[in-house]
Amino acid sequence: MPKRDFEKLLLEAVDEGLSSLGESSKEAIYFHLDKDFNVRKHEIPDKIEAFVGAVENIFGLGANFLEIAIMKQLRAKMGQQFKWHVSKDLTFTEYVTVARRSLLKENNTKKLGGMTAQCDEIMIEV
Repeated sequence: MPKRDFEKLLLEAVDEGLSSLGESSKEAIYFHLDKDFNVRKHEIPDKIEAFVGAVENIFGLGANFLEIAIMKQLRAKMGQQFKWHVSKDLTFTEYVTVARRSLLKENNTKKLGGMTAQCDEIMIEV
């Protein structure tokens, strides 16, 4: 169930991030993802690296702006800040991995009555 929850949130964030380019542009991108890169919309959570590669192929350096828009949408949907143990910039793929782990950890914490060990972690802001 938590994996499905995360996949749904990620797909919504991708959809909203792409919508920032306009509806017709969003549909064109989904079309090219499917036809040119063999990444269907519903497969994005499982093919995140292929999705990133396709977006970078389509937009070049401009892909960073789209990735940031998607990360902001994902963060807003999850309603939390993510914790990361290394002080470095995250790639989009790493950010999605951290978000997924964070959601799973949060769901497991709730099941355990809210008890968690706090480590020396930094907060990631997008």
